[in-house]
Amino acid sequence: MKGVLFVNLGSPDSTDPKDVKKYLDEFLMDERVIDQPYLLRAFLVKGIILNTRPKKSAAAYKKIWWDEGSPLIVLSERLQEKVQEKVSVPVALAMRYGNPSIESGLQELADKGVDEVLLVPLYPQFAMATTETILVLAEEIRKKKFPKMSFTELPAFYNHADYVRVLSQSIADELKDKKWDYLLFSYHGVPERHIRKSDITKSHCQIDGQCCKTPSPAHQFCYRHQCYETTRQVVETLGLKEGTYSTSFQSRLGRDPWLQPYTDKTIEDLAHKGIKNLAVVTPAFVSDCLETLEEIGMEGKEEFIEAGGANFYAIPCLNDREDWINVLARWVDQWAATQEITA
Repeated sequence: MKGVLFVNLGSPDSTDPKDVKKYLDEFLMDERVIDQPYLLRAFLVKGIILNTRPKKSAAAYKKIWWDEGSPLIVLSERLQEKVQEKVSVPVALAMRYGNPSIESGLQELADKGVDEVLLVPLYPQFAMATTETILVLAEEIRKKKFPKMSFTELPAFYNHADYVRVLSQSIADELKDKKWDYLLFSYHGVPERHIRKSDITKSHCQIDGQCCKTPSPAHQFCYRHQCYETTRQVVETLGLKEGTYSTSFQSRLGRDPWLQPYTDKTIEDLAHKGIKNLAVVTPAFVSDCLETLEEIGMEGKEEFIEAGGANFYAIPCLNDREDWINVLARWVDQWAATQEITA
């Protein structure tokens, strides 16, 4: 029997600093998030970060928390429920960090008799710290707890025609009646070394401005290429003019070089250059979360206004848009019928 497991990032159980600390501990101790040797990672996370960051992060979560709970969790639940209404196979939901866990999601499917699972990381682009860590943990759990279960993994869908179409339409819908001068595509940031570690050719990814444009097998797992390609295809779909858009990367940690240009500096630079009406879209996520709602929607707006900007528009993620739900349901139905997902 077939079934589907959607997996998103995750969230603390509440805005209490204790819950936030527990969540950050699980998140930051992931060797694919902070890819340092265990002892160094433990020193950085448990010795430094967890002694300072939970209170600050808890305050940020409080700014965006809904009455129903974490926006990311609530939106993911809505997505799962709406897809379930449109497909005939069981659909479960899990988070990489926090609750509901991947193990509980697989158990829910197993209890319904499912032994073939379509594993869907809810990230358009592949990255070590997002897609890969989900796939690795899910496989570890499968071997230990559900050895008779088999997985089909949904590949990164950053360039899938359905995804590009609904993402482009969501941007057009949001900006339809707004005066805007510039559209910034802001993606989650990762350390540059993650790009090189994911390079299956071991030589292509130079992060030099050209490698992402030069065809290579490395692009199958190159987060940077996939981000720029998402931007390119949306720009082409919307017919945006050169000079009215660009790509940047947000959320860096530590002193190592991360993907650039940085979103916060880009937002300030655009205001200083005379851009008065800025729209920002965050295509590394399909569900709004702390990074999109607080870091972009609140901090980014404040930075832009303080630097001289006038109007700032944070474009919502796809969340539970009907056209996005229809796309996911179609992918699930295709897989259930043919074991394949086509454009």
